[in-house]
Amino acid sequence: MKLRRFVRFSQRGILAAGLVCAVGSPALAQTTKAKPAPKTTSAKISAPTIRTSVARARAAARARAAAAARVKQSQQREAASPKFKRDASGNLVPDVRAAASIVFNPKTGEVLYEENSHETRSIASLTKIMTAVTFLADDPDLNTKVKVTREDMLHASTTHLKAGDEVTLDGILHLTLIASDNAAARVLARTSEGGTAAFVGRMNDMAKQLGLSDTHYFDPSGLVDTNVSSAYDISHLISFAASDPRLSAIMRTAEYVVQATQRQIPIHSTNKLLSTDMDVIGGKTGFIAKAGYCLATLLQVPQGSQVAVVVLGAANSATRFWEARHLFDWVVGKGSGIIGDDDVRVTPAIIKR
Repeated sequence: MKLRRFVRFSQRGILAAGLVCAVGSPALAQTTKAKPAPKTTSAKISAPTIRTSVARARAAARARAAAAARVKQSQQREAASPKFKRDASGNLVPDVRAAASIVFNPKTGEVLYEENSHETRSIASLTKIMTAVTFLADDPDLNTKVKVTREDMLHASTTHLKAGDEVTLDGILHLTLIASDNAAARVLARTSEGGTAAFVGRMNDMAKQLGLSDTHYFDPSGLVDTNVSSAYDISHLISFAASDPRLSAIMRTAEYVVQATQRQIPIHSTNKLLSTDMDVIGGKTGFIAKAGYCLATLLQVPQGSQVAVVVLGAANSATRFWEARHLFDWVVGKGSGIIGDDDVRVTPAIIKR
């Protein structure tokens, strides 16, 4: 017991002595003395320096824009040249630069060309074809005005609308099909009977009624990559949709002005085939990262029937339009005897950028 008390005392003594030494040491006091804060000087940036920085930023932006333009032109040139290959029977057929494609004659039910046509894929805004079909199946009054909400706008990506806008259902339908407006597609679903969930359910019911076995929807816009279908199903759907004169008229429109509350909304079609000499009966584009660049269109064959051409999963926008044109030209040429197994002569239209 005595030994323990001595040890504790000794420890207290050592600690106390260390404290005195630390406080009393002149050297230590000098080192611990607070140093005055360095004087700060506000750096002034001269006007010439600012002008130089702005000029450099503008030059960099121009360089980036020029590089992007060169890439786009390169894509256009490559896509404008059709590619061909031999099929299993040795016939010369289109070699389409896309994940899946088809040419379908809705009058005869004949598939004139196909590549991976039953492969189930994400379809992006091709979803809006079914959104429009399902919306009109409810026989709505297109003159009814609806108000756009913040929820419609949330993460809408592509939209011309603003929260609080009041637009007729006819205007919303034009925005959906011409400009591929995601908020507009949401408005169509939300304002329909039962709201969005019930509307998406009717989209899937409609798919079943049309025999689209590769197709399923989770939202009305196509922003979710779980909306899936196949080139085969889409060729049937665009043929069905374009047979409705109301939808065909909208899908054939290159430019339109939607009247909203206190403002006008000018829109342009995302379907670049409308800028060519092709007779487009109906069409719709789509793109998200998982789907790639997609196109579904119903085209009129000169002095002939109509054919649905679908291209899914192209690498860029130019390719989807050119490949649709190449497929159309090949089918028309083959049907009229212009194109033989070893003789390829097509006259492509100019697709404007």
